[in-house]
Amino acid sequence: MSLPSHASVVVIGGGIMGCSTLYHLAQMGVRDAILLERNKLTSGTTWHSAAQVRALRHSQNLTRMIQYSVDLYSRLEQETGQSVGWIQKGSLSIATNPDRMTHIKRQEALAQAYGVRAQSVSAEEAKERWPLMNAEDVIGAVWSPDDGRVSPSDVCAALVKAAKGLGAKIFENTGVTGILTENGKVVGVETTQGTVMCDAIALCTGLWSREVGAMAGAEVPALACEHFYLLTKPIDGITGNTPTLSDHDNHLYIRDDSGGLLVGCFEPMGKPIKPGVLDESFEFGLLPEDWEHFEPMMMNALHRLPALETAEVKMLLNGPESFTPDGMFMLGETAETKGLFLGCGMNSVGLASGGGAGMNLAHCIVHGHTAYDLGEADAKRFAPVYNSLEHLMARAPEILGTHYEIAYPGRQLSTARGLRALPLEAEYKAAGAHFTQVYGWERPLYFGKTAEPRMTFGKPDWFENVKAEVMAAHQKAAVFDASPFGKIEVQGPDAEAFLQHTCASNMAKAPGSAIYTAVLNGRGTYESDITAHRIAGDHYRLFVGTNAIKRDFAWFKRYAEGFDVTLIDSTEDYAVLGLMGPEAARIISDCGAPELNELGYFKVGPAHVAGCHVRAVRMSYVGEAGWELTMKAEDASAVYAALTAAGAVPAGMFAQTSMRVEKGFAAMGHELDSDTSPVEAGLDMLVSKKKSFIGSEALAGRRKDAKRAMMTVIIEDESAVPLGHEPVYAGGRIVGHTTTACFGYRVGKPIALAYVRMEDADGAAAEVDIAGTRFAALLQFACAFDPSGSRMKG
Repeated sequence: MSLPSHASVVVIGGGIMGCSTLYHLAQMGVRDAILLERNKLTSGTTWHSAAQVRALRHSQNLTRMIQYSVDLYSRLEQETGQSVGWIQKGSLSIATNPDRMTHIKRQEALAQAYGVRAQSVSAEEAKERWPLMNAEDVIGAVWSPDDGRVSPSDVCAALVKAAKGLGAKIFENTGVTGILTENGKVVGVETTQGTVMCDAIALCTGLWSREVGAMAGAEVPALACEHFYLLTKPIDGITGNTPTLSDHDNHLYIRDDSGGLLVGCFEPMGKPIKPGVLDESFEFGLLPEDWEHFEPMMMNALHRLPALETAEVKMLLNGPESFTPDGMFMLGETAETKGLFLGCGMNSVGLASGGGAGMNLAHCIVHGHTAYDLGEADAKRFAPVYNSLEHLMARAPEILGTHYEIAYPGRQLSTARGLRALPLEAEYKAAGAHFTQVYGWERPLYFGKTAEPRMTFGKPDWFENVKAEVMAAHQKAAVFDASPFGKIEVQGPDAEAFLQHTCASNMAKAPGSAIYTAVLNGRGTYESDITAHRIAGDHYRLFVGTNAIKRDFAWFKRYAEGFDVTLIDSTEDYAVLGLMGPEAARIISDCGAPELNELGYFKVGPAHVAGCHVRAVRMSYVGEAGWELTMKAEDASAVYAALTAAGAVPAGMFAQTSMRVEKGFAAMGHELDSDTSPVEAGLDMLVSKKKSFIGSEALAGRRKDAKRAMMTVIIEDESAVPLGHEPVYAGGRIVGHTTTACFGYRVGKPIALAYVRMEDADGAAAEVDIAGTRFAALLQFACAFDPSGSRMKG
């Protein structure tokens, strides 16, 4: 069979992601799609996968995606007659310390909210389910009966059989040698067997994705690490199939294998593999055994499974897996190259995710978006600095190690830090800032405590620090740094017309206005939310989320065709400082800009602070009066020095989040996503009803049957520590889940934003399940805190 001269979509890579994507493309009507594999199907990572399928993930849609995989794998068997080797024996996650118990109880609560069966069991019950286990140090466990595993090669064989039946074609022994592009869009693929012209490419090349992406000029930050599991010969006590035993405190997963044991690990720090080590000859390949590296994990395994002491070892399998800088796979179109879609960087959960991820990737190629929001896996989420080899070699091994870490609030990655410094980094370090990394930037979380905080699910070490910052903003004045927010200059004769088309609010305000607006897609749901400053008739400056700059810039650029506008990313040119609080008016006057006190709400005006030109907007993200001041990055130190000398104190992201939630302000990636419209978010009043824009028709349709669902939750017990993603109960049933949660220092209670679906919810009593304990709460549409009438309302 020879290569066709043209295919609508070329899938590159014959592992689980490639096979699943091809099958779903064919299912969606792309019958001329082809798959290219340079060796044989499953010959990279897929063939040696432990192939565990555990449904529960940290978000509803990721869980939904894996539930789809489970349904697909069982359906395929009926559809094709090809066994997929599905063994459903459940999974048992044990805890050997109180924090791990809290962690898995939070998982159990999540499972209830997401429709996954899971229940807490005692150590004794855990021992009954896994008799070979040493349970002396086990304090409890969670049992998930619907989890299981599959045979990797059989799943791929079934997917390929079904795809072929629908007209798709597979070409093995066909290596990709180049990707053809024109005007930033893919147009073809060069292979060892000839050239295929195409409209789109699905890049599912696993371990080699970074290199293949580079052929098309795209950044694909993924790196291979060594991944180990031990196989033994048959041992006494293993009869038939067992549940998967997860001993995450000891970094282990364990199950039966051919009458023996499979003992795998995600050790605290993995071993990275330099690009080029795994070349095109690495077909069904393994790396050398490394007993010295595996020995600490082996000691943990001997403690958990005494039977291992006399077991005969079959092999220590060392099979590489690819990892990304944040431990989440990449799915969707790249920012750099149109028509190039990523389905890679699976972080060792490829078989569990592959069915649902392949479906969503095919949906993205065919329909322009995933079937449901998967923003956390967006291919455009990484800053360019993350793609450097130096960064990946340092970060990927840590990501492997975080696979089984306890999900403590405020936990920070330690490798590959200091990639991008804010203009005020020296000042923040001098003030004792504790930093987090966002899009490569080091951003202050809180100030005044330099020691590493103790990780806990209880009251955090930084509680009083954050309280002091909130109270400073509430009673005096604080400075919040918004410099990492993306900034996009929109200039040209059609600037207004362009933004009227792409934004949901009325953008035809006079120069000197600031406008908060939703940016919707054709479905009437959120693509982004932004603030725009109209600097002149033909010039707007857009402020977008820190993580969203690559995605949002690509989005606006896509729709700029046909408009006489230019778009420029000016993010690093400017610093932005928010001065907020009742003393802000005095401080701004003391610093040389008293005229800003005359600036109206949501108005933008020029001024000079400490002799430096600033552009100020009268607005507040934290519910206290103040301004956001934009200045040249090199002027930030002088402006900051003046503001703090006049009495303002620096405040970090934790304080900002607390105040945002108290004020009921929604944020992208938390309350707002591509499954949500302004109607459900309670923000429809900000949408123009007098113009046509992207998504306006769909939004009008949603108004007919959607209702406001975002609410504030106020928890009565001051000692409760909600973290977000907790189930909300009312009348004995789950009615919603929290999104962002924190302590509300101005109201003196733990609070959260949540999506709740029930009649007469406003003012209703509810309960929030935090790690298995239900706390009484009040639901309300009103925000938890609003400034008094004597101050500007944020």
